[in-house]
Amino acid sequence: MKNVFNNKKSKELQKKALKLIPGMVQLLSKRPDRYCQGVWPTYFKKAKGVEVTDLDDNKYIDFSIGGIGATVLGYADPDVNKAVTDVIKNGSASTLNPPEEVALAEKLIELHPWADMARFARGGGEAMSIAVRIARVATKKDKIVFCGYHGWCDWYLAANLGKKGALDDQWIAGLNPNGVPKGLTGTAIPFYYNDIENFKKAIAEAGDDLAAIVMEPIRNYEPTQEFIDAVEKMAKEKKVPLIMDEITAAFRMCNGGAHLKLGFHPDMAVFSKALGNGFCCSAVIGKKWVMEYAQDAFITSTNWTERVGSVAALAMIDKFVKKDVSKHLLQISDMVWEVWQKAALKHGLKIHIGGFKPLIHFSFEENHAVNIAYFTQEMLKKGFLASGGFYAMYAHKKSDVAKYAKAVDEVFADIAKLKDKVAKHLEGEPAASGFGRVN
Repeated sequence: MKNVFNNKKSKELQKKALKLIPGMVQLLSKRPDRYCQGVWPTYFKKAKGVEVTDLDDNKYIDFSIGGIGATVLGYADPDVNKAVTDVIKNGSASTLNPPEEVALAEKLIELHPWADMARFARGGGEAMSIAVRIARVATKKDKIVFCGYHGWCDWYLAANLGKKGALDDQWIAGLNPNGVPKGLTGTAIPFYYNDIENFKKAIAEAGDDLAAIVMEPIRNYEPTQEFIDAVEKMAKEKKVPLIMDEITAAFRMCNGGAHLKLGFHPDMAVFSKALGNGFCCSAVIGKKWVMEYAQDAFITSTNWTERVGSVAALAMIDKFVKKDVSKHLLQISDMVWEVWQKAALKHGLKIHIGGFKPLIHFSFEENHAVNIAYFTQEMLKKGFLASGGFYAMYAHKKSDVAKYAKAVDEVFADIAKLKDKVAKHLEGEPAASGFGRVN
């Protein structure tokens, strides 16, 4: 079928990128083959509020994964951008240090009174590696038991050394530990969320060499109190830090880490994504007894001392708190959840809806790969970036949801009508599953 999309410039740049950049892009979640390759626009020219303009000047309302969760307020938020542009005029880097990092440390500790100290970086994966290194120095132990997705670094991917597929149920199947030193085999041990017996098994496997317990506070469903109690009791008994990976969850459900609302009491917590609303900033906060060991490890980088990240984070937090953004995110998420539910029921489609509000997702129970590719394709035609996932942003308005609902209803109707013939109407390729090369 002839491609009806005006995406010539995007396609040309994809071809160039394949030759120049291994993997085409820098983030797995932004590869076009994760959506509907051939029609997914891939590159943007402008992003403002919830509207994205691609290289071919097509405009879309973004009802997908909102900058992979980094732009919690919306694209190019005016208040955050003003704070950043004002400080850029006075220099973003210097031989001296930016005072804003002290202010950001104070703000994060104010929001998380259990914490005493903070360190900063720029990316989520590196911040998690910082937290793990500090924990290993503090405990003089090596093994990490963990639950969830924690980035691309060696300490995490080591779980797949000697135990192929150990990470399959944590985030994405088939992650290859190529390049990770074989000597790290056995140093990263996964456990399942809300599974106390499995958690105890992982602890037993780590034995006397347990350095830390690392986990996301929430992913698809909330923790049971029994699970929270078991994890916290074990951390105290073993005298190791409980580290909350808040990179995805923080500044969604409440003003700060999701653990504040869910009832966890960590020793350390790691933030990124929403923290800078699209500008690079990550943070590790924690109790003094463990954080002070950062001074006994070599943890340093020039670009951690630029001031844009800290300034953006301070502006984001200020607006997030003043505007009660978490309340709005939850409302929008509830509305989108209902859109999917009603449209599926109306047209007799079986779907599964999951995730934690305001980060939710749906999947078709039958023929998912083809149906979701068609959904993405047809929603693009109607002016929406849309996939199986939805990350709410403060810039999303109820009127945007109303337009989205109409489009979803129409596309779900088409899928129901086409039934097993949906594949014949695809103008792109269904999304790739697992981890692999892009060609």
